[in-house]
Amino acid sequence: MTSVESARSGPPFTRGMLDRAAHRRTDAAWLSEAWSRARVVVVDDGHVLVDPGNPPELVLIDSAEAPQGERFFLGEEPGGTVYFAVAADVLPMPGTRRVDLRQVGHLLPDLPAGLFVTAVALANWHSRHPFSPLSGKLTTPAQGGWVRTTEDGTETLWPRTDPAVIMLVHDDVAGPEGRCLLGSSTRWVNVSGIRRYSTLAGFVEPGESAEMAVAREVLEEVGVRVGDVRYAASQPWPFPGSLMLGFHATAPVGAQVQVDNEEIVEARWFTRTEIAAVLEGRSRDFGLPFPASIAHYLVTSWLG
Repeated sequence: MTSVESARSGPPFTRGMLDRAAHRRTDAAWLSEAWSRARVVVVDDGHVLVDPGNPPELVLIDSAEAPQGERFFLGEEPGGTVYFAVAADVLPMPGTRRVDLRQVGHLLPDLPAGLFVTAVALANWHSRHPFSPLSGKLTTPAQGGWVRTTEDGTETLWPRTDPAVIMLVHDDVAGPEGRCLLGSSTRWVNVSGIRRYSTLAGFVEPGESAEMAVAREVLEEVGVRVGDVRYAASQPWPFPGSLMLGFHATAPVGAQVQVDNEEIVEARWFTRTEIAAVLEGRSRDFGLPFPASIAHYLVTSWLG
């Protein structure tokens, strides 16, 4: 575990260290002046550049060096440093790597991690909303990239975040023989013949609470009824634009599993002993969630 990971009390991307300075977004003159002295992260299809040190460092460039592209005002530090993102092609520079959040998000300190995830979230939203869903009119960025408007100014779109639940189901048994229930998605590709397992997840549907969504998704995906649904933590996840609401939920010891074969191809119970062996590198019998995910946080917090 790195020093960055051990210092966090929750999942990655959950400790905001930057003042978003929302009051600046409608001040066009201030934004123009701030751009001239801004530090800029270039984002391309969810990827940015990092200096691959230990830990890696997010590559920020001066605005004068930034490529052409849509600009998004990210925020302002108390000392006056201003941050923007630009959506453009990311071209690797000597000594850098092109990476996505899954690869390095958990290794970055809180400030650059927040810049990274916000830049990706805004870029993803803008790329999906070039036209108004109401009228079909062309839209363009405004207010520092935090809205899109039609040319005539009659329609305004705001960034959308979709709530999703992600839950670790376990039997509430203490000690090494306590078990958690993990599933393997139909969309995942086995790496070197090793199947990866993770927590169950799904979107909150209209008219239901997050707790209701937890119970429904678990029943639909693996045929298990859960109780004692408890909120754990949340995490922004811009793929394409979700807020992951993390929960723990309990199920009877040895509850029978029946997968839906649409989203989950296999699911099974794992003991703490089995989980610990994989996390510590003593076993390669199966794979687990990558460290940047809230799924990894839920599993490791249950393990501990």
